[in-house]
Amino acid sequence: MNAPISMKTAPGLPTERSLKVGGITPFTATDYPGKLAAVIFVQGCPWRCGYCHNPHLQPRLANSPVPWPQVLDWLRRRIGLIDAVVFSGGEPTIDAALTDAIGAVRALGFEVGLHTAGTYPKRLVEILPLLDWVGLDIKAAFAQYDRITQIAGSGSQAQAAAEAILASGVDYEFRTTIHPVLLPEAEVLALAQSLAQMGAQKYVLQVFRAQGSQDDALAAAAMAGYPGETLLRQVAQLFPHFSVRRS
Repeated sequence: MNAPISMKTAPGLPTERSLKVGGITPFTATDYPGKLAAVIFVQGCPWRCGYCHNPHLQPRLANSPVPWPQVLDWLRRRIGLIDAVVFSGGEPTIDAALTDAIGAVRALGFEVGLHTAGTYPKRLVEILPLLDWVGLDIKAAFAQYDRITQIAGSGSQAQAAAEAILASGVDYEFRTTIHPVLLPEAEVLALAQSLAQMGAQKYVLQVFRAQGSQDDALAAAAMAGYPGETLLRQVAQLFPHFSVRRS
């Protein structure tokens, strides 16, 4: 149900009330820590990160290729087989129907997780009380976001989202996709230090993988020895919970 999508991106923040689903992962043990989950991929993201591995989900179609009522019927048949449902993307908070969709999933008895880049912090604040867990992508130091997302002002949005998550009491992880061209080791360490100073307790470094990326230069760049063991030890000392994902 993860068919590639290709159309022009709808401008602005949509107001449709039916969740636009671009695909589903029926079963995963890695997208919600400690839980067996299904992942619902929501169409649309205004940011253009070169390492994005779901670029086909950046546009939004006029009609969802996977109708939301069909998704709910499918989830009803998963009761007792999975613990949780994760909304991912794209950027799920782009969709005005997300709040209603989360409510419908909770009514089925599932826990609810969210993968977000913090692109729409006001909507994130609205839905945080409905969530059990959030994975927030931290792209870079907030002042340097524009060179990753290619969107001016994106760092202030992400910072507001990070602060809201830390203040909410909702379980979370902050994670950063790292590549030596985008984030030299000194910048990775400085970013980790700034997150620790904000009060972050849980942090993950995700090493770039070429799968899905449409940036040939990133895919071709040498990755040998990155990140170094010294850097990883330094970052690990900053957080009670720290890990590295390499694939």
